[in-house]
Amino acid sequence: MHASEEVLAVRDRLKAQGVKYCIGAYVDIHGIPNAKVVPIDHLPQMAAGSERYTGYALDGLGQAPSDDELASVPDLGHIIQLPWEPKIAWMPADNTFQGKPYALNTRVALKNVLAQAAEMGLGMNLGIECEIYLLKQAADGTLQVPNPDDKLVKPCYDVRGFVDQFSWLDKMATAIDGLGWDLYSFDHEDGNGQFEFDFAYSDALRMCDRLTFFRFMAKHYAKEEGLLATMMPKPFGNRTGTGAHFNMSLYDLKTGANRFACAPKDDPRGLGLTTMGYQFIAGILKHGPALCAAFAPTVNSYKRLVRQGAMSYFTWAPVFNSFGSNNRTNSVRVPAGGGRCESRNADGAVNPYLAATLALAAGLEGIRENLDPGTPNEDNLYAMSEAERRERGIAFLPQTLHEAIDAFAADPLVEKTLGTELRNEFIKYKTDEWNAYHLTVSQWEVDRYSYMF
Repeated sequence: MHASEEVLAVRDRLKAQGVKYCIGAYVDIHGIPNAKVVPIDHLPQMAAGSERYTGYALDGLGQAPSDDELASVPDLGHIIQLPWEPKIAWMPADNTFQGKPYALNTRVALKNVLAQAAEMGLGMNLGIECEIYLLKQAADGTLQVPNPDDKLVKPCYDVRGFVDQFSWLDKMATAIDGLGWDLYSFDHEDGNGQFEFDFAYSDALRMCDRLTFFRFMAKHYAKEEGLLATMMPKPFGNRTGTGAHFNMSLYDLKTGANRFACAPKDDPRGLGLTTMGYQFIAGILKHGPALCAAFAPTVNSYKRLVRQGAMSYFTWAPVFNSFGSNNRTNSVRVPAGGGRCESRNADGAVNPYLAATLALAAGLEGIRENLDPGTPNEDNLYAMSEAERRERGIAFLPQTLHEAIDAFAADPLVEKTLGTELRNEFIKYKTDEWNAYHLTVSQWEVDRYSYMF
């Protein structure tokens, strides 16, 4: 069957399912989806790159007003019929420029590094834990917890708070299972108004597509309830932040076997990882400060990455460039049973394609260079003295977006992986974001200083 015949077959199948319109959604540098919508009969043309875009109108696509337009090509292997509007089919898309994959598209960047892994006989599996707040927005723009009974100091796993928001939760869970993502757990999380959805891991590209759609879907169902769903990293200073932990492993492309997995008894360190798994972690730690800019990409992200802050107890947030077993004070954790590693830096604002690209590149470097991450840390790093941490070589990760951008800019792996243009676009937009934040006078400053001086 020729490619055009395959597209026609997809079109006819979608028409039979009641689809009238197609969205080919690519993301900007922030991970925000953008698209044109075409009638189903125009799908073959869209698949051939008919839909063109002025890249200068969007963030991070590296275009000037004088440049030729970009096109988007949908991935026909990952089609989502909108659960709430089956007349519309959503497809992740890649940008092209003059008929070739566009280097400044982060989904294209991920596919490039996956191709490097494939040359080593490896694929990447990824699971992302989706934490999200369900809130209401007051007339003055402030965010509030909609359920007045959701007020426990430690509301994690609270059954009453969960059941009180059952309508939204049920819509989300039903949709996730209907999409075949295999939802296996969801709960009230550690913040008031916060919930978590956990569904099965998949190959890295597919999981990044799913997180992008998850955010879109969560906001839609919240709007149906008259509420706002947000994965903003830290919507409240005195409540837990929003993580999007990356659970990563590599698998053998021929056999599908997990190349990180072994029995804990066969691992001298007892965590249940192979040598390759430790090498991968070592690569992540080597480039930890630079990766932080991609995992935690906003000014607000670094209000999550604190040990305690305005909370009455520790935040769970990873602030140290370290690894260990089931110890959540490390930035990289090996969950019980081994076979994978979890990067806890990633938050709800992550562009998953960009973060997965750099994490995989760092891990592959660790494998190629036979790096060793050292001795796992099993202590509570929040309670350890600064002197002891320094003695053990455990360093802080960046504590502001500005620090993270500097680390990102200084790391040669970033440019090697992303190319000069995409690297520079990220630095430009994130530097602008930091400067805009830094030049904004907040109400806190007015309240604190206007009467003091």
